[in-house]
Amino acid sequence: MPVRIITLHADTRERLDKFVAARVSDLSRTAVQRLIDDGFVTVNGAVTGAAHKVGQGDEIVVRIPPPAPATIEAEDIPLSIVYEDVDLIVIDKPAGLVVHPAAGHDRGTLVNAILAHTPDLKGVGGEMRPGIVHRLDKDTSGLIVVAKHDAAHRELQRQFKSRLVKKVYLALVEGRLAPREGIVDAPIARDRIHRKRMAVSADGRPSRTRYKTLREWSVEQVAYSLVEALPETGRTHQIRVHFAWLGHPLVGDTLYGRRKPSLPIGRQFLHAARLTLRLPSTGEERTFESPLPDDLERVLRLLAAS
Repeated sequence: MPVRIITLHADTRERLDKFVAARVSDLSRTAVQRLIDDGFVTVNGAVTGAAHKVGQGDEIVVRIPPPAPATIEAEDIPLSIVYEDVDLIVIDKPAGLVVHPAAGHDRGTLVNAILAHTPDLKGVGGEMRPGIVHRLDKDTSGLIVVAKHDAAHRELQRQFKSRLVKKVYLALVEGRLAPREGIVDAPIARDRIHRKRMAVSADGRPSRTRYKTLREWSVEQVAYSLVEALPETGRTHQIRVHFAWLGHPLVGDTLYGRRKPSLPIGRQFLHAARLTLRLPSTGEERTFESPLPDDLERVLRLLAAS
């Protein structure tokens, strides 16, 4: 893995992403931000956020991971398609399916499946992420939208950037939220110590999540709340990080919550249940819905019977 080491001799107080992009000529600022988000850039040995201000004497290390495979093979993987037109596909993604190829996941992804369904998608929005406008974690189930051509990709990106797309998730968290309805407004950055984790940090990117408690249970003096979460921004692991920061981690989230889940579940209880957007060609606003998958329904039935 190529490594660039930059030692700062002047106190510029410049943003980390801007500083690195200006000095590593083969990386765009967007590429640098992605490296920072993924923990490949450190300042004095610590992972930090893109907005971190570098100063005199700082040592900035940039590790550039090997590129993903040059081509992506189409694979005949079943897809649950909720809606499709000439511009986009709305897919109900199962838990366990990685969205796009990356290191360690070059096959068996949602992108491999989409290319088998729509071969013309290659190159739309980027060679390695064709058609992908937003992401879902591997173990998060639910709705994801894929653009079928560049104009649709640009329009959907515009809607996401302008916060016109409304995403509603269902999450089961530990404890009772107080207040029962509110907004979590806390910036998120890569965890300084654990590269696979994100964390609330003053150096992070602005992040907001609205939530509303739908139901509550108590089992053997342990409380649980089913909440509706509406992320207004799209940071990595945002909902998981925000509820863990509140002291109410998602049930089954072994990265941000208990190492051993408190209920019988094989993944975090998080489902992208509703997605509202405007169709690129007509401007018509449409809402798509996905029911809770069986594994999450079983958990709720268990709580209701307790």
